[in-house]
Amino acid sequence: MERNVGHPRRFQALVLLGTVLVLLLGGATPASAHAALRSTDPDDGSVARQAPRHVTLTFTESVGLLDDSFRVFGPDQRRVPTGEAVHADDRSDTARVALPGKLAQGTYTVAWRVVSADSHPVSGAFTFSVGKRSATTAQVDTGPPEDPLTAGLHVAARYLAYLAAALLVGAVAFALLCRPANTSPLRRPVVAAWWTLLGSTAALLLLRAPYEAGAGPATAFDADALGRTLTGRPGLALLARLVVLLLTAAFLVWLSRRRDRRDRREPVALAVGTALAVGLALTWAAAEHASAGIQVPLAMTSSVLHLLATGVWLGGLVALLLTLRRSSGEDLAEVVPRFSRIAFASVTVLAVTGLYQSWRGLGSLSALTGTSYGRLLLAKLVAVTALLLMAGYSRRWTARIAAPAATARAAVPARVPQPVGAPAEPEQPESPEPTPDDPDDPDAPDTLRRGLRRSVLVEVAVAAVVLLITTVLTGTLPGRAQAEAAQQAPAGALPPTTQATVPFDTGLGSVTGRGKVQVTLDPARVGENGVQAVVYGADTGLVVVPEIRITFSLPSRKIGPIDAEVTDQGGYWGANAVNLPLPGTWTMKTTVRVSEVDQVTVEKKVRIVP
Repeated sequence: MERNVGHPRRFQALVLLGTVLVLLLGGATPASAHAALRSTDPDDGSVARQAPRHVTLTFTESVGLLDDSFRVFGPDQRRVPTGEAVHADDRSDTARVALPGKLAQGTYTVAWRVVSADSHPVSGAFTFSVGKRSATTAQVDTGPPEDPLTAGLHVAARYLAYLAAALLVGAVAFALLCRPANTSPLRRPVVAAWWTLLGSTAALLLLRAPYEAGAGPATAFDADALGRTLTGRPGLALLARLVVLLLTAAFLVWLSRRRDRRDRREPVALAVGTALAVGLALTWAAAEHASAGIQVPLAMTSSVLHLLATGVWLGGLVALLLTLRRSSGEDLAEVVPRFSRIAFASVTVLAVTGLYQSWRGLGSLSALTGTSYGRLLLAKLVAVTALLLMAGYSRRWTARIAAPAATARAAVPARVPQPVGAPAEPEQPESPEPTPDDPDDPDAPDTLRRGLRRSVLVEVAVAAVVLLITTVLTGTLPGRAQAEAAQQAPAGALPPTTQATVPFDTGLGSVTGRGKVQVTLDPARVGENGVQAVVYGADTGLVVVPEIRITFSLPSRKIGPIDAEVTDQGGYWGANAVNLPLPGTWTMKTTVRVSEVDQVTVEKKVRIVP
């Protein structure tokens, strides 16, 4: 059997090019754009002579406020009463809360939580002092940033929504574009996907309020919280998705009854199905990652195309797998090549949109290895590479299935009209009955179908892994937002590394043998700095150690180590005049000696600004 090897080779070359471009196939969602904290007022770690009247946070993008966006704790670890959280100067990228008129001297801890424009909550904490720092700063329990059960349920619901949407869009597109003669194998999966997407959307709608607030799932049925969800952009997008799903149900019922006049209704079905698929994709793009950050209109367009291409390809793979089990060989010879062409077009769209979304989320190549977001992208790149290689393998099976049908069509003789009255041509002998497939024949129809079915099954499994990594990726701060938070800090703001927690473990296993050192560097600028270090044991209580040594080095300029020469100040270790002559990322080495012979040294990076 002759084979056209040129086209598969061109396809393999494009697959490799697509693998590089995709640098991560965005799975079911594009690159995220979470808000990042850009500055605080008062500055993190600062000491104010007079008590501030407000606490103000500035972010890299607009944020939404919650009832409990700010929690301020005083030197006595008790919560300080505050006003209602508002936007400062009507700027949507700020959050402000009023403080009481009189604040006692000491160190205050501010725990904050807001919702990014892309619908994901972000949280953190920082400290400032009034008059002077507390002599023994105890760890303040600001509570967990999120409830583990709520977070787990929310991630599970999102993952199910991605899977169900891909299957729903892909299976319907497969039926309309590939036109298999028997669509009965697709009916149950389509119905299951519709119900799964409906249920996961309802769950996301109920979990929205506790997910934003970091509360337990029991608060999902709070009437006030649910009311706020239904008026916010994420909630409205989820409501719109429910409406689109109801319209989709009506379309699917109509589609199942359209067997008569198939040809006349085909363009109408394609137009309606495309409109519903676009509407479904918009409910993700309008409320999540593409709706925030840079180039929003272009990002939303790219997001919709990316989501649709993902569904057509990955959902279509499941539809193909089901069709392979039930359809005849003649039908497959038409259907499989059609899907192969559609899948190739989908991969092309994914490559282009994936490249754009990766650039939008990363911001720089260094973020690939220097941020959690970049490392997740690399992990997904490995999965996508495996997926594309399996797609190329499946395409070879597709070519072998399609070749006999193409040969048969070419062998059919053209019908020659006979003159009126001419004698009829002698009847041709009937073709012999087809013989059963030889199990040892590699080109037997059943053998080819089994090979294609196995390769498509592997594709489906790898695709599920890609979607799982994507679900984790959407909850990770992207490299571009992280860089913006560091680069756009105003000149008067202190970097977030003014206070660093250094864990240590000498291997002794005792309370004093492991713990952490909380080091405060003030003001973390070029010139003289104050250094204070407080040691906590494994039980988070203050411990006394024989010696602490802290040194600073700047490897890029070959400076150091500079010994801070901290001394025991009665409850903490400190030094008032550590001269750091140049800006940059310094290496702070903290050595903790817990006995005459046992000590440990831990390194930590700190940033010194001009």
